[in-house]
Amino acid sequence: MKALLRALPAIIRTITGLAVDPVLPKGAKIALAAAVLYLVSPVDLIPDFIPVLGYLDDLLIAAIVVDGMLNFVNRGVVLKYWPGSPESLERIARSARVLAAWVPRRLKQRVFSGS
Repeated sequence: MKALLRALPAIIRTITGLAVDPVLPKGAKIALAAAVLYLVSPVDLIPDFIPVLGYLDDLLIAAIVVDGMLNFVNRGVVLKYWPGSPESLERIARSARVLAAWVPRRLKQRVFSGS
């Protein structure tokens, strides 16, 4: 989980790139843009100044988006915007998978396929 939290800047950079990529459907772009806005916004469901819990909402949003984009977006397109190595992305993916497991696959598929 700490790896995912430390990777938030790289995740935001990747999501921002994907949100403007012509390959992704419009619905996926809107979901990604909304995720970036939420992650960089100082207004959260759980305020960041609350120890431990403050970053939990950001962490969950990041995990859901990372898991979804790695399962439903071509890996080559994701790596085009990922600032690190493919191995670092895989480490982040493992952490994200654990946190995002409670989100139904069908929901992630609907968001990233644009239907």
